[in-house]
Amino acid sequence: MDDPEVSPVSPAADIHRQHGYAGNKDAYLRRLKRIEGQVRGIARMVDEDKYCIDILTQVAAVTKALHAVSLGLVEEHIGHCVVGAASEQDPVLRADAIDLKVKEATDAIGRLLR
Repeated sequence: MDDPEVSPVSPAADIHRQHGYAGNKDAYLRRLKRIEGQVRGIARMVDEDKYCIDILTQVAAVTKALHAVSLGLVEEHIGHCVVGAASEQDPVLRADAIDLKVKEATDAIGRLLR
């Protein structure tokens, strides 16, 4: 390790250089742009004094769409980051990495449930 440009990194850490959702990034971006359009539509409905129940129906649709994105990202995190942490060769590092990634997932799920 004489080369300062090369750092000693485990193979499991290499997995985390790319996010788990990277393979589905374009699909996530398309969904989020669609949601963004829905939110703009809701703002337009409010501006045009549309019926409150119709606005609430659209808010519920956006909320459901955001939940779907969130659940997909949680699944990607578990399938990529948590599983990647479990592939760490060093048992001590593996246990710490798994604990960290599971804690991140549970914290994120907790935020989603609030």
